[in-house]
Parts: sequence; structure tokens; C-alpha cells
Amino acid sequence: MTRIPHRARTRKRTASASAAGTEGRDDGVRGGRLALALLATCQLTLVVDASIVNVALPSIRSGLGFGDAGLSWVVNAYTLAFGGLLLLGGRAGDLLGHRRVFMTGVGMFTIASLVGGLAATPGWLLAARAAQGVGAALAGPGALALIATTFEDGPRRSRALAVSAIVGSAGMVVGLVLGGVLTAWASWRAVLFVNVPVGAAIVLLTPRAVRESPRREGRFDLAGAFTCTAGSALLVYGFIRAAEGGWSAGRTPGAFVVAVLLLALFPVIEARARQPIMPLRLLHDRDRVGALLMRLLLTAAMGGMLFFLTLYVQGVLGYGPLATGFGFLPTTIALIAASRAVPRLLPRYGPRPIMTAGALLCLTGMVWLTQAAQASSYVTMILGPVLLFGAGTGLVSVAATFVALASVPPGETGATSALLQSMQQTGGSLGLAVLVSAHDAASRGTSELDGMRGAFTAGAVFTAGMLVTALLAFRRSAGRERA
Repeated sequence: MTRIPHRARTRKRTASASAAGTEGRDDGVRGGRLALALLATCQLTLVVDASIVNVALPSIRSGLGFGDAGLSWVVNAYTLAFGGLLLLGGRAGDLLGHRRVFMTGVGMFTIASLVGGLAATPGWLLAARAAQGVGAALAGPGALALIATTFEDGPRRSRALAVSAIVGSAGMVVGLVLGGVLTAWASWRAVLFVNVPVGAAIVLLTPRAVRESPRREGRFDLAGAFTCTAGSALLVYGFIRAAEGGWSAGRTPGAFVVAVLLLALFPVIEARARQPIMPLRLLHDRDRVGALLMRLLLTAAMGGMLFFLTLYVQGVLGYGPLATGFGFLPTTIALIAASRAVPRLLPRYGPRPIMTAGALLCLTGMVWLTQAAQASSYVTMILGPVLLFGAGTGLVSVAATFVALASVPPGETGATSALLQSMQQTGGSLGLAVLVSAHDAASRGTSELDGMRGAFTAGAVFTAGMLVTALLAFRRSAGRERA
């Protein structure tokens, strides 16, 4: 056998190691892109499903024989289950592994979508929508937590988090467009069936592209899980009931009272728990609390604005459902354009100026909408506000996501992700309830258009709250450590 000189053997091993390392990095890049595509697609699908059925509601009413009261629960059953179970879903990922819980949630969401698309009775559809919400509550925190644990600190994680924030914020607008297209070209069942191939692809491809996160030894905090789940669900339920019948109607006051009591008890339980479902130290960071509040106020303003702007475009300007959906596309374009700048700006300037600029853009757009008139046109009254609001949303949503997840221990990424998404779900319900109340008060004895201007004025109050929060809640110099 021919002997290879020692120096040659060393060079050969070095070259082989270098080649292997390069190959591993290339595979990591490709795998990272696939992982991000799967996780971001899941997030987009979950957010879209909260609004995609809105355009299809008239067809669902005629197809299944829904009454007025029951029809609203086609949307609310999903929102209630999703918002109420988020913290529990996030903690389950921390303890059992985020990939495992994520895939379980996506599988449940996909099966429920198929069952809902086949629904023959109202009860059947509502049960399927609630099951979709349960699956979304398991998958949603897992998707964001897996992004945080899959990508290393630095530019790749920044880009991944930016993509996640973009799809989360743009999902409501995309849902309106997609719902109009599917309902007009197919049927209302298509808005549910469209989830099936998407969900199946995510479940099949996730094990190939996404590593399992380390499991954390521990047990479920049952008392904390009950109080936060029941309290969050009752809070969302109260906002839903307030939007439907007013703040003093029926069970609404009771729901709010019990929700407040449970949520007030929750931190007491968590402070004494060995392994809390939501570690209270996550709220000791001033910037993180500010980011959570910004997300709550942003979603409250955006959700209510889209609801009444849809009514204005169709009822006053006379657009059809499909044209209305496409009329909101500039929002998404502006959102993506503005959000791309955040990963470069945040390490240099910190969150305060970015949040302030975003809040100012949203406030300007909402104040513009308060001037809506019968003789207005899309160009003079809609295009400018949706561009401003889209750009402001892009700045705020991406920066809030970065700040909320900064410096979070690996074992608590699920809880933090769930907390961030809880703000989004609660904010949407809160905003709709407040804007509906403002609309009813302003339109009483006047006109529907006066009611819409009143709703937009209430939305302007939310955006003004964003501006105050941006100026007061964040440290002046957050610096590079926040990015």
C-alpha cells in the first residue's frame, strides 16, 4: 500500500473538512429558506382565516340557513378559541417541543378545515370553526417560536422575524382579497378547502426543514392554565358580545366581570407557581411591555378600520366584494416596503423612533378617514389612508416583534410568542367592539355616514394611544442589544 505523506494527509483532511463545512452551510441556507417558507405560510394562513370568511358570509347564510345571530359566530367561534388558548399553546410548545406541538396544531387545523368545507348544518360548521381555532392556538405560537430558535442571531434571524411580522400584519388584508376571489369564482366552501393542501404540505415538509426545539423539563401549571385560558376567552367573548349588542346587553357585563377577576388572579398564581405558564419576568422589560401594548393598539385600530372601510367602500362608493378586496392591496404593498427597512434601522436607532414614525403614519391615515364624505372617491379618500396605514403598520409590527422576542431565554420563546399573538387577537376584538359602539352612537338620529366617521374617530384614538406609547414606553437609546 502506498503511504501518503503526513503533510498531504493533513491537507486532504483540511480540504475535506472545508468542503463538508461549505456543503453544510449551503444545505443550512436551503433548509432555512424552506423552514421560513413553511412557518411564514402557516402564520399567514392562520391570520387569513380570521377574515377570509367575512366576504363569504352572505353565501354561507343562504347555503346553510343561518340566522343573523348565528352567522356572526362563523367568525367568532374561530376567534374565541384561537385567542383564548394561545398562552396554553405556547407553554405546551416549551414543554413538549415546539415542532411537535406546531405539527399537531397544523394537522388539527387542516382536518377541521376539511370538515368545515363539507358542513351540511350550521352547528357542524361552527364546531369545525372552533376546532380550527384550537389548532391555530397550538400552531401559531409554535411557528413564531421555531423561527426564533431555528435562525441564529444576526441578519438571518432579523430577516426571518421581519417576514413573520409582515405576513402576520398583512393577513387580514390578504384574507379579504382571497375571500372575495374564492367566493366569486367558486363557492363559500372554497374558503375552507383552500387550507387543506396548504396544511398537508406544511405537515409533510416540516420534519425535513425544521429542527425540533429542546424540550424543557417541567409540568403544566394547571391553575395558571385555567385562569389565563378562561379569562382570555371570556375577555374576547365580552368584546364580541359588545360589538354585536352593546356593552350592557345580555351576558356582556358578566363576561367582563369574570374575565377581569380571573385575569387579576392569574399573576398571583403565576408568582407562586414553580413553573408558571407565563413567567412574569417577561413583563419586567420596559421595552417588551411597550412592544406588546403597541401590538394591541395597532391591531385594535387596524381591525376596526378594515371592517368599516369595507362597509364604506361597498355601501357608499358602490364597489363589489371583489373590487373591494383588491382596493386594499396598496395596504400590503406599503406594509412590505416599510417593513424591509426595519432590520437595518433597529440596530442603529432602537425601537423608539421607528415606533413613533409608524404611529404618526397610522394616526395621519386614520384622521384622514374621519373626513369621509358621500362625494369622495377611492383616489381622494381611500388610497392615501391605506398607504399611510400600511407603511405605519409595517414599521410598528416588525419592530414590535423584534423587541418582544429580544433576549428571551430559549425555554420561554413559546410563552413570549403566545403573549405577542394574544395581544393581536385581543386587540382585534377590542377594536371592533369600540368602533362599533362609536358608530352606533354617532349614527343615532343622523346618518350611516356620520356613524362611519364616528368609528374612524374612535380608531384615531387608538392610533393616538400608539403615539403616546411610542414616546413614553421605550428607552431613548435601545441600541444594538435590542435588535
